[in-house]
Amino acid sequence: MAISWLTVLQAVPWSDVIRNAPKVAEGAGKLWDAVGRKVSTKPAATSSAGSTASSPLDTRLATLEATVADLHAQMLASSQLIKDLAEQNTQLIRRAEINRVRTLWLAAVTAALALALIGVWVNWPTAPT
Repeated sequence: MAISWLTVLQAVPWSDVIRNAPKVAEGAGKLWDAVGRKVSTKPAATSSAGSTASSPLDTRLATLEATVADLHAQMLASSQLIKDLAEQNTQLIRRAEINRVRTLWLAAVTAALALALIGVWVNWPTAPT
């Protein structure tokens, strides 16, 4: 049985989401700063003097260094994505909060107008017969 979107949205603790959005964005920024500061390791020159052939150990070391450099690049890209998503999440939550306040204001104005209209209708003079 499919769960409706309304049920899912009602199950979200929005007050907690709104309260923690700045913390999430700050944490993502710290992650980005920490990953960005790390310097990727450069492969060291491992060839011995006068040797033209590399040993299996040198080949394995070069492969591992290339793998580490690739993983570091992926980690950097992932942390940038996390930072961007956290910033977008903060903006989305800010806009949702603005819309919530506007909706409450609009509901209050609508209720006041409805009460005024009922009051006018009840007190409307009837035509003499």
